[in-house]
Amino acid sequence: MATEKKAASKKAAVKETAAPVEEVKTVKAVETKVDSPKAEKKAAKKAKVAAKEETKKVEKPKKPTPTEAKAISKNVRVTPRKVRLVIDLVRGKDVKTALGILANVNRAASVPVLKTIKSAAANATNNFGMDEDRLYISEIFACDGLRMKRFLPRAKGSASGLVKRSSHITVVVKMR
Repeated sequence: MATEKKAASKKAAVKETAAPVEEVKTVKAVETKVDSPKAEKKAAKKAKVAAKEETKKVEKPKKPTPTEAKAISKNVRVTPRKVRLVIDLVRGKDVKTALGILANVNRAASVPVLKTIKSAAANATNNFGMDEDRLYISEIFACDGLRMKRFLPRAKGSASGLVKRSSHITVVVKMR
């Protein structure tokens, strides 16, 4: 019994010394005439609300406005090599000029590249409020996508491998 009291007193001493120091904030008291206990509770609530509003007034730092917009087309069923031939024509050009060039290019990859550029321009104008006339293609590239492995029947009962490639097209648009 005596050892339990000693242990309890040691724990209490440790709690007293290790207790964190709390900052005391002064709250301006609202002077009102108090008629009943309910009125006292209401006055206390008003004081708490006023204190919370004062702490909420701290301004949060604003996020920086984005300077670029991006669009990605995945698993486009055109080989990356063919897409790169079309992409090289429009890299660094204004969006309107690039759309005009792609409308006149007779390649299989021009349609998905055109769609991706239009999507990036739409993202820039609708999501970030950029000016459509001042947009240009800052980055555009094509990466390897999914590779489907198939077999082609050949003579004398044999078969040869066939790889059907696809590509990921990424377009980044910025304002001049």
